[in-house]
Amino acid sequence: MLDVLVLLAIEWRLYCTKFAVMMLSMTAFSRQQLEKAWGSLTWEIRSVNHRYLESSIKLPEAFSGLENSIREIVRKQLQRGKVECRLRFQATESISLGLQVNKELVQKVTQANSEIQSLIGSTSQLSSMEVLRWPGVITGQQIDVEALGSEAVQLFEAALEGLIESRKREGESLKQALFQRITAIREIVASVRERMPYILDRQRKSLEDKLAELKVELDPARLEQEIVVFAQKADIDEELDRIDSHLKEVERVFEIKGQKGRRLDFLMQELNREANTLSSKSIVVETTLGAVELKVLVEQMREQIQNVE
Repeated sequence: MLDVLVLLAIEWRLYCTKFAVMMLSMTAFSRQQLEKAWGSLTWEIRSVNHRYLESSIKLPEAFSGLENSIREIVRKQLQRGKVECRLRFQATESISLGLQVNKELVQKVTQANSEIQSLIGSTSQLSSMEVLRWPGVITGQQIDVEALGSEAVQLFEAALEGLIESRKREGESLKQALFQRITAIREIVASVRERMPYILDRQRKSLEDKLAELKVELDPARLEQEIVVFAQKADIDEELDRIDSHLKEVERVFEIKGQKGRRLDFLMQELNREANTLSSKSIVVETTLGAVELKVLVEQMREQIQNVE
């Protein structure tokens, strides 16, 4: 048991070293084909996003013994995603159509049938189609399935490597798109933070104008108290600070080893929560629009992160 745990730990370290700070997408496709005198082998691998690693192996009957080996290779190379692996085998005509009748077996089958008929006193005879359906009566040019299995495994490893390369390219594209949205969110936060003092001053002046219009004299101390209460309700510095902190954490996760998707998904939930709080505390159109734009950007990031391993 200890040896198994040690091997698993080594495999995980190798995986983390191989993809240390690389972001991988879970959406990819790969195809590899091998053609030889006996025919052709074709592997197609499709991968889409999924919470865990789920592999589906579809093989011709002659290659069914490879399923466990293929599943193990997938488990060692990938961490998350719904992966469909399909193998197609097309034999050449000389192999697939070169049928021969095993005459010796036919004689044995018919002789055995005659003996049985004499024992039970029946006169019915086997038809030619019934004899043909007997296992081994029809034979074709034999293929070394074991050798083909080795070829199929090597071809699968090449196809899987192509899938991983595709995941890398897609992951880097996702990373750049996420960085662009992080920059846009920071610009919104900076704009709102910069305008907050002017917004509060404008609200103070608006309150004073309304009191003057109503010809209501309010004690200056009471007016200041109302302004302070109003400013506290509209204070969003804490939310803006937390948004900055979450964005820094997102950038840090980009550079860590191992899986990133689940951590990033959690951070998107936190950013969305801060955007909702920002919207609920909004007192003017400017901050409302900023909160709406922030929610849109966070939702776009969340959708893209669904594809990150």
